[in-house]
Amino acid sequence: MSDENKTEETAPDMPAERIAKVLARAGVGSRRDVERMIGEGRVWLDGKKLETPAVLVSSLKGITVDGEPIGDVRETKLWRMHKRRGTLTTHKDPQGRQTVFDNLPNHVGRVIAIGRLDMNTEGLLLLTNDGELARWMELPSTALVRRYRVRAYGRVDEKALASLKDGVTIDGVHYGAVEAKLERQAGANAWITVAIREGKNREVRRVMEHLGLEVNRLIRTHYGPFALGNLPLEGVAAVPDKQLRDALSGFFAEATGSVAAPIKKHDPSKWAKAKKDDKPKPGAKRRRKSRIADADAPKPGMRKPRTKADGKPQGKDKGMPTGRPTGKPEARGKGPAPKGRPNREPKK
Repeated sequence: MSDENKTEETAPDMPAERIAKVLARAGVGSRRDVERMIGEGRVWLDGKKLETPAVLVSSLKGITVDGEPIGDVRETKLWRMHKRRGTLTTHKDPQGRQTVFDNLPNHVGRVIAIGRLDMNTEGLLLLTNDGELARWMELPSTALVRRYRVRAYGRVDEKALASLKDGVTIDGVHYGAVEAKLERQAGANAWITVAIREGKNREVRRVMEHLGLEVNRLIRTHYGPFALGNLPLEGVAAVPDKQLRDALSGFFAEATGSVAAPIKKHDPSKWAKAKKDDKPKPGAKRRRKSRIADADAPKPGMRKPRTKADGKPQGKDKGMPTGRPTGKPEARGKGPAPKGRPNREPKK
């Protein structure tokens, strides 16, 4: 290897790597995308246009793509996006059509798509800044399930749908097991749920066409453990780090460090935890006042005290009880005579 194929600085702990792998890990594109970019003369190293993807580099310094230097790479991140129908899953379109990358928020930075959705397919699209993660999630051996809702024109044969679980070969291309179930038949159209694991080019559409159904709407709802949920159209949401590492623990357990993306050890105990909410709950103050008012209110059987003109209680009537007195009643006629009423002898 000649000196011109090395960058000026070398990372002491990282061996040199092929530039296609380094740029893929940096989120420029897949390895194949980078190899194509090099063939198109879009990748330069230390001011010289690269002619081959076999060049080894030990850092990102001096590498430019389309004239733009490759900046420092952040930790592996993942975003969910609700792709709109009519947009392309590509960074540049020769015809100038709109792509999913045209209106991304600035904080997302340089990202690539995990798998592709064709122009007329909508729904969940995953984006990442780590090309190796994208490659790992796309591999058939990883076997991540992609789920779709399909609206198709035609009458559905449910037995034909069930037979897809054994796979099917169409025009010499074999497609693995397909889980398909009729959701409902609405007139001339039917809604079908479909789950696949390989994600070959236009796989769902071709399988439906093989059954005599014409797909007129295709929505991806899940990719592996990640769901579209209620994400608004063209909305973008970051997957929290803890959820990402828990859901894709297989990747992070196998991933090795790279010139572009050194592996960092994570201590789950240091992840952000929910703060203890010491603020009073809504309505607590109102309930406290209500309890105080109830404590001050007269008890059952208590007569409302008479008041003076100024509103203060009058005489001994404050809190005067009403109704029968409590305690053991004395025998009728044997108690002391009321005051002011002298005893009278009975008439003879």
